[in-house]
Amino acid sequence: MPAIRSLAISFGLVTVPVAVVAATESHNVNFRRIHLPDNGRVRNRYICEAENREVMYQEIGQGYEMPDGRIIPITDEELENLPLPTAKAIELVAFMPTASIDPIRIGRGHYLQPRGEVAARPYVLLRKALERQSKVGVAKFALSGRERLGLLRVRGDAIVLHSMLWPDEIRDPSEVAPPPAKVTDEEMDGAMALVDTMAIDSLEAAEFRDTYTDALNEVIAAKQEHRELPEAPQPAEPGRLVDLMATLRESVAKAQAARGEDAEAKVHNPPEQKAARKAPAKKQPAKKAKAQKALGDRPRSV
Repeated sequence: MPAIRSLAISFGLVTVPVAVVAATESHNVNFRRIHLPDNGRVRNRYICEAENREVMYQEIGQGYEMPDGRIIPITDEELENLPLPTAKAIELVAFMPTASIDPIRIGRGHYLQPRGEVAARPYVLLRKALERQSKVGVAKFALSGRERLGLLRVRGDAIVLHSMLWPDEIRDPSEVAPPPAKVTDEEMDGAMALVDTMAIDSLEAAEFRDTYTDALNEVIAAKQEHRELPEAPQPAEPGRLVDLMATLRESVAKAQAARGEDAEAKVHNPPEQKAARKAPAKKQPAKKAKAQKALGDRPRSV
């Protein structure tokens, strides 16, 4: 894999030269802009306002516009040599438990590859330290024209660098929070039963695939072969939520049927809730009793 950039991890007095390598790849289907009457390809043209003529891409640079309209040109070499400690380094500033990082702050990841035999030993040392402590490194680094907050974590035998959003880039979630709503213990147990039924251990299952790209490729193939386009499935009409418990029971049943399981739900009943509720008059098998208690015997209106 080609390196995007060469940097160095710096923690304490230890320096690890690394190459930044893309950790992900895109399988998107790309389109070209075309002129509809004749399918001719439409291209961008770059016009210099000062000379009023088209210029080649190789002639284009970048500059900062001053308030008075003047342009200050900035070269790639000048950006590479900014008077910034993180211009060519990934400066580790702290370590945190993995679970304490809010996932909303984590962005795209890149693999960090040690450069040369000299870098291998401190690289492995850092990787094992993070792994054994179950921690991630918080770092500052510069990439793509700005200084970024970064997260270093272990994946397999490699260290991954994720860009992270700064604290002031995260909006307050209270703006979208719903108004207060009361849910019953039975509804809570029913929801937890549904979560248990749908729980998985890995995202490698067959259902986790890009079906949008598959469908788009089907359309392209059909048009290329002058066949009839595949029909789009009709979406189910949204129903009105009248009985939450009945909806939960149906959801659990469907999820279990999809997995080939029987119609008994797994339920979490907190100890205090178990003690507060009366014991059933007739003793039932433990699993069955929990499922019935979670989903209720009668519909409840909401």
